Amino acid sequence: MNAVTIVVGSICILLIAYRLYGTFMAAKILKLEAMDAAKKTPAHELEDGKDFVPTNKWVTFGHHFAAIAAAGPLVGPILAAQFGYLPGLIWLLIGAVIGGAVHDAVVLFASMRKNGQSLSEVAKAELGPVAGFCTGLAMLFIITITMAGLSMVVLHALENNPWGTFAVGITIPIAMGVGIYHRMTGQLKGATIVGFVLIMVGILLGPNIQGTALGDFLTLKASTLAIILPVYAFFAAALPVWLLLAPRDYLSTFMKIGVFGALIVGVFYVNPTIQFPALTEFINGGGPIVAGPVWPFISITIACGAISGFHAFVGSGTTPKMLNRWTDIKPVAFGAMLVECLVAIMALIAAVSLQPGDYFAINSSPAVFATLGIDTVHLKELAAEIGMNLEGRTGGAVTLAVGMTYIFTKLPWFENLASFFFQFVILFEAVFILTAIDSGTRVARYLIQDFFGDFYKPLKRTNWLPGNIFASALACFIWGYLLFSGDISSIWALFGVSNQLMASIGLIIGATIVLKIADKRWYMLTCLIPLAYLYVTVNVAGYWMIKNVYLNTASKSYSVLNGVLSIVMLVLGLIIIIAAIKKWMELWKTPQQELAKKYGI
Repeated sequence: MNAVTIVVGSICILLIAYRLYGTFMAAKILKLEAMDAAKKTPAHELEDGKDFVPTNKWVTFGHHFAAIAAAGPLVGPILAAQFGYLPGLIWLLIGAVIGGAVHDAVVLFASMRKNGQSLSEVAKAELGPVAGFCTGLAMLFIITITMAGLSMVVLHALENNPWGTFAVGITIPIAMGVGIYHRMTGQLKGATIVGFVLIMVGILLGPNIQGTALGDFLTLKASTLAIILPVYAFFAAALPVWLLLAPRDYLSTFMKIGVFGALIVGVFYVNPTIQFPALTEFINGGGPIVAGPVWPFISITIACGAISGFHAFVGSGTTPKMLNRWTDIKPVAFGAMLVECLVAIMALIAAVSLQPGDYFAINSSPAVFATLGIDTVHLKELAAEIGMNLEGRTGGAVTLAVGMTYIFTKLPWFENLASFFFQFVILFEAVFILTAIDSGTRVARYLIQDFFGDFYKPLKRTNWLPGNIFASALACFIWGYLLFSGDISSIWALFGVSNQLMASIGLIIGATIVLKIADKRWYMLTCLIPLAYLYVTVNVAGYWMIKNVYLNTASKSYSVLNGVLSIVMLVLGLIIIIAAIKKWMELWKTPQQELAKKYGI
């Protein structure tokens, strides 16, 4: 099997899905053109120049894509390569088209119908106060884990790395300049060109600062970065969206798409052979990276590239307050999900193009790798070219950088650039993830304002400055504390299950909305089919982790706390699905035409 075959086939499937299924969702299910004619978007109705800002479609796409595409589409497929290339590829394509793109579109639509409110407020309105409270509690829990966990990846990428710190840091003033220029002139093209050129200059200058006074100043310890990151996120969450968050995410998207575009071109030119088998011996469990069997853990390990609950935070947080037209939902939500799927497929190709022995040596501790009985092939040569030891570099990030470097070293002129390119990809991953951190923190601010606004009404007003500052500071303090103390490492394993449980909640709300507004009841299956699979998968995976890991005293990851938290999350999901079924039964008694007339356009 050659990589080009996979890439061409995947691109064709995703383009056809966008053209046909995306159009069906937009025209028949959500009726977006009719919505444009009948109702302004929240960005226009509630425009305040801070959070609700009508934004160019492609700027919004850039922000949305940058926010949803964090570590998931990079790391998840790489870790899932343990099972072989076929399970991950199948889940990515089916999951993204049938599940992820639908989920993102209906969640964004549902939030916009409620004036850009968070999913917990939407759940309260659609399913009742109990389901709304449970949704809000689950969302606060998941977003906290997500921000702290993603920040850890950035922290370790920038620790004692002045080049990376400089290149990432320089994107902040550049983005603010672009935001101010675009705000004052309305000229996007010129601002984009200047901003992108300046970011590239910053990246190229990065290696030259090492060994200088500036380089020494930017050589930061992990404890220092653990303070700087939440402080940055506070300003990203509290400042007007047009000033920092949107332009930074927009410019970062060019880097993200550009790097993976270069990888696609490299794959076509080099056409590397897939070194992994379709299925490995670990599909039944017992693998060195993912302990569980291929199902349900393929759908837990690979989240963002196929379907992810984290997208619901963005789709009911920043993005619904920025869309200029209802029809922008198709490219911004449905389209961005399919682009992210392609990113994840390219990450998978980067991993499975390595020799299995090299892959497992990087992603397993030396002691565990020694028990596998697999020999490395090119690892020593790759380590020499890159200039660092690669064994035991677990977590997926290094594997992506090594895999991409390995593909490009097949080019004759590239050989001397291996070390530079490896460091660039590590930097690229840090920028990729940081854009999700700033957007996620802003979403956490909205969640806190919605959740605690039930107890103190002024907090619900997103234009109330003291409330914005308080909610932003609280969000940053909570995940910043976990980041600084390192406690998040003890519950990071919960993220996979809780994230997909969040996606299930998004599909539950989407199914409710579709049942209310659709002309035909069977349109509800667009949400119910992925919901049924994902909900069962989440509960099986959660039960497996509780029984075999968290509450198993013989397990190295034994943790009563993780077990209790897992049980709480699954119970919250059960309460929400019961409330939804009751609501569906109630709605089902009303003729569909009456429902569509009452709740539709």
